[in-house]
Amino acid sequence: MADEIILLDFLPSIFGMRIRVALAEKGLKYEYREQDLWNKSPLLLEMNPVHKKIPVLIHNGKPICESTIIVQYIDEVWKDKSPLLPADPYERAQARFWADYIDKKLYDLGKKITLTKGEEQDTRKREFLEFLKLLEGELGDKPFFGGENFGFVDVSLVAFSSRFYAYESFGNFSIEAECPKLIAWTKRCMERESVSSSLLDPQKVHDFVAGMRRRYGVE
Repeated sequence: MADEIILLDFLPSIFGMRIRVALAEKGLKYEYREQDLWNKSPLLLEMNPVHKKIPVLIHNGKPICESTIIVQYIDEVWKDKSPLLPADPYERAQARFWADYIDKKLYDLGKKITLTKGEEQDTRKREFLEFLKLLEGELGDKPFFGGENFGFVDVSLVAFSSRFYAYESFGNFSIEAECPKLIAWTKRCMERESVSSSLLDPQKVHDFVAGMRRRYGVE
């Protein structure tokens, strides 16, 4: 019996893009169901009654929620192709540490750039770039965060690169000027079909963020 895989998602979602990249890495076919975040569907509310958020992966009728947990689930269930987490327990723990750190910090740092102005925005930009430089230090001279192979931390972070243009545009700064190795890494990731086919076009992401700025009265 073939696996039934359904993804409840929203195209501009960074967290949804993670799942799309992971599914593409595994070569899995799935049914994509776009969700209206301002008018949530009965299915979304049923499948994620606690957080009521996307993304939700439904595998053979059973829901899995929270993007990092979903990526780990995908890697564990379909472990025979393109492993994302390292086999070594210590290296696996380190990958989970960095993915968790990204989860706890990066979304809010980026959001604050797009929803502030003036001196406050300047402060947020410095915090954002300090965080990226920390990640760049962890990357070092390696092709990917786990070494030679595209893996778990790369999946966790690469979706954020779809918002880099929006951050730069609304914040009036250059990420590449401050973090050239990190931008080189994003370009390597984009050479992978799993990434380039899963990430939303940066201009479309920019337009979505512009709409959110208007919604919050920032414009």
